[in-house]
Amino acid sequence: MSDPVHYFGVRHHGPGCARSLLAAFEALKPDCVLIEGPPEADGLVAAVLDPAMAPPVALLTHGVEESGRAVYHPFASFSPEWQALRWAGVAGVPVRFIDLPVGVSLALEKAREEATADTPDVDEAQADAATEEPIERSARRGDPLDWLARAAGYADGETWWNHMVEERGDGEDLFAAISEAMTTLRAESGDDETLDPRTPHAHREALREAHMRQCIRAARKEGFARIAVVCGAWHLGGLRAEVTAKADQALLKGQPKLKVTSTWVPWTYRHLARESGYGAGIHSPGWYEHLWLSGLDGERRPRAIGWLARVARLMRERDLDCSSAHLIEAARLADTLAALRQRPAPGLDELHEATRTVMTLGDEAVLGFIRDELVIGDRLGSVPSDVPTVPLQRDLEQLQKSLRMKPEATQKTLDLDLRQPNDLARSHLLHRLRLIDLPWGEIARTGKSSRGTFHEIWTLQWQPEFALRVIEASRWGQSVARAATTAVAERCGRGATFGNANGAGGAGSAVSALSAGKGPTLAALAELVDRVLLADLPEAVTIASRALQDHAAVTGDADQLLGALPPLANVFRYGNVRQTDAAMVGQVFDGLVTRAAISLPLMGDSLDEAAAEQIRDRLLGAQAAVRLRDPGRQSEPSTQWRAAIAQLAGREGAHALLRGLCTRLLLDDGLITADDAGTAMSLQLSRAAEPARAAAWLDGFLNRNAVVLLHHDGVWPLVDAWLSGLDDEHFIRVLPLVRRTFAHFDAGERRDLGQRAARKGGGAGAVVAAAEWDEARAALPLPLLRLMLGVDA
Repeated sequence: MSDPVHYFGVRHHGPGCARSLLAAFEALKPDCVLIEGPPEADGLVAAVLDPAMAPPVALLTHGVEESGRAVYHPFASFSPEWQALRWAGVAGVPVRFIDLPVGVSLALEKAREEATADTPDVDEAQADAATEEPIERSARRGDPLDWLARAAGYADGETWWNHMVEERGDGEDLFAAISEAMTTLRAESGDDETLDPRTPHAHREALREAHMRQCIRAARKEGFARIAVVCGAWHLGGLRAEVTAKADQALLKGQPKLKVTSTWVPWTYRHLARESGYGAGIHSPGWYEHLWLSGLDGERRPRAIGWLARVARLMRERDLDCSSAHLIEAARLADTLAALRQRPAPGLDELHEATRTVMTLGDEAVLGFIRDELVIGDRLGSVPSDVPTVPLQRDLEQLQKSLRMKPEATQKTLDLDLRQPNDLARSHLLHRLRLIDLPWGEIARTGKSSRGTFHEIWTLQWQPEFALRVIEASRWGQSVARAATTAVAERCGRGATFGNANGAGGAGSAVSALSAGKGPTLAALAELVDRVLLADLPEAVTIASRALQDHAAVTGDADQLLGALPPLANVFRYGNVRQTDAAMVGQVFDGLVTRAAISLPLMGDSLDEAAAEQIRDRLLGAQAAVRLRDPGRQSEPSTQWRAAIAQLAGREGAHALLRGLCTRLLLDDGLITADDAGTAMSLQLSRAAEPARAAAWLDGFLNRNAVVLLHHDGVWPLVDAWLSGLDDEHFIRVLPLVRRTFAHFDAGERRDLGQRAARKGGGAGAVVAAAEWDEARAALPLPLLRLMLGVDA
């Protein structure tokens, strides 16, 4: 009696294998189909025929109690397993996945991690001896297909396999050749000891093949006449090995297992590519899709001209020159290259070289976007709405639908006008997703959105792994708003540090966490308050604000206090536009200002240059925040802040850089007059002052802004006299610092300073003296100015 089992060894994402497999199925008409895949997903097979199912998609199998442990099994339209699933569904034939259960694989992985964590370090020599392999076997490691490729004159196994398998469609005869080649390669490669069980990978592979053999035996017992087994070609030798059922049963017995669940999720070609780190990935998903969709010509060759036409369309969309003549010549060159290489038809390599030579003239930038958009591709799949999902996923999908925010694999720019209700709701959603560690959008830090106006500019790009992150985040709540609020509470010290999205929640307060040396920093809490305000989560704002107050109450570190002010002040910049209540954080902000004002005068003592520079930046940020909070400078915290600035400006023991900066801040706020500033400068830049300290004070006073030098007649002569009075030794010592100060001025300011220095005396009056005064010309615009201003003659 003939064996009812027919083996079809495939490449997991090969269009040629898929095309040949369909032809073989039509000839064989199997009454049972067994596919290498996760058995936990057998109940999801029927969804492949749903019209809403559009590959690329993936089976996501994850732990029920440990959702972070997960495995993806991706499928594209050109994957042989996908076509086998669809064929069986249309034919009404039983179809099953026969790979090792994912629950077992994840349990083995967990056990290995725990064993590694608990095992003390061993002697390096002993470890080397335990894993030593014969030199001959090590030399043969690598892709075994490379051996066949070199024998056939190809550079690598990938190119050889494409030309011999994926770019053809030979039907069932193809699988006999694949079986012979792969079985021989496996035997010759030295890996057919069913992989040395001393290594974790080898042990897992042995378990996989044992389980698949058991599933095949079970199908035989059910009496099916024609059983089709679709598996990775490398496993053919293992599945056909003479191993008894008793031996397989003994190997599989007693294996640990986690409780898991499966669902379908969208996938992308970028994540199907080998560059993404996917173990069974391919180099060119877009090219494989072209091979699958365009079919073969009468001689079973890929339609090369169709590919070149797509390249031409892509170039024309970018206003790049590409005529019909380019297409004709590129096609001719590709055919010639294939003939010279003794290949039946041009493949991707020949088409790429022809494109480079004829159509792009060697422009690597053009080749780059051709590779990204055509060779790799940007397709994002979709799954039916009724596939199993967690409540959080359903809430997110509903929000995406109502706000018209379709997830896309391509990068997209979204310009939001926060005065519009729908755009404001979109902003809230994107900020809430970031709080649950799902960064669908990245907000621009330059341009309109960085200036606190009513604009926000986002860059959106949906990643397939976000599906798993949604499942992980579902432990925080069943809606996006609830999950984000709970995540904020957890990160405020109730069991997890800020930024750890995977920490487990627990009892306790921020203060108790801090007393134990754990929990978020003051600046991180202030940033978190800003983020939850952007997300419009009032309950989360209360939680984060309370944690911030608790933390501030137990810290006297002025540096931390100053760093916490700028994030909190953002709400006062755009609170009205976002319709948020600024009073929610106003009290917290005022308390931080008061504490910072108390600590500020002492923080400038005993600092080196680097520390003084860091405090300068903190001080400027805090000053801007205080101004933003209280523009009129009338509140008590603002008064205390100004008093602290004045005290630091006159404190002899403070670093000269900070004293000069505080003097400038007092001048800018109108708390001292220009004459007072001139007096302070003359004192600090006197001949008795140590030159390095004087230069540091000047650096702080100018504050990387040349306005006071350009427009204040009292400052220029003081600086000029100080520099001119330095002897050679002192001038050489202060020159680097002074040059660094002036280097921060922009080009226009430096030019104006040079022009003022070139004038006699350098004063403002020299500008008038340098030009001849023509009273008649000056009077010409007066009638128009009077008319515009409404002033009588």
